[in-house]
Amino acid sequence: MMLIEETAIADAALPVDQFKAHLRLGTGFAEDSVQDEVLKGFLRAAIAAIEARTGKVLIEREFSWSLNVWRDQSGEVLPVAPVTQISSVTLVAADGAQTALATDVYRAEKDSQRPKLRPKGTFLPKIAKGGSVRIVFSAGMAADWGGLPADLGQAVLLLAAHYYEYRDETALGAGCMPFGVTSLIQRYRTVRFGAGVTQ
Repeated sequence: MMLIEETAIADAALPVDQFKAHLRLGTGFAEDSVQDEVLKGFLRAAIAAIEARTGKVLIEREFSWSLNVWRDQSGEVLPVAPVTQISSVTLVAADGAQTALATDVYRAEKDSQRPKLRPKGTFLPKIAKGGSVRIVFSAGMAADWGGLPADLGQAVLLLAAHYYEYRDETALGAGCMPFGVTSLIQRYRTVRFGAGVTQ
C-alpha cells in the first residue's frame, strides 16, 4: 500500500499572520516577512503531525492510494478521513495496462472515522495477480483555514509554536506532543474496539 499526497497545502491557506500574533512577534517593521518561510515550515509540520495522530486531513487536498489486494472486497476502508470525493479508481495489470472503472461500479461511503470505497454491486472488481488498484480521492475537514473547527486550529498553532520555541532542542522523547495539543485533538482520534480491529 502506498498513499501519496498529490496536492500540497497552498501557502495562501496557511495562517501565517495568525501564527505571528500567537507568537507575539513584533509588527510594523520593514522586515516583517523575513521569517515567513520558517513559520510556514512549522505550520506545515504541525498540520502533518496532527493529521498523523488523528487520521484526519485538515485542509482539503487530493491523494492517490495504491494497493495490491483488497482487504475486504465488499468495501475498502480508505486510509484517511473525511473523504469528500472519489475522483477515479483504476485497475493496473501486472504489465502496466490500466483500466479506469466506470463510476457506476463504485461509490464513496462517507464517514468521519472510516470512509469506504463500496461497490454498487456485491463486490469490488478483482485485482489481477501481480496487479494493483489506484484510487484518487479528495479529503479534508475544510477547504481553507477559516473552515477548520476552532479547537483543531488552536492545536495547530500551539504545536507550531512548540516547534518554533524548541527548534534547537534534541532531547525530547520520540512522539512528544504538548498536553494542550493532545487534549484538543483527542476527540478527533479514531476509536478502535478490540484487538486487531481494522475497520
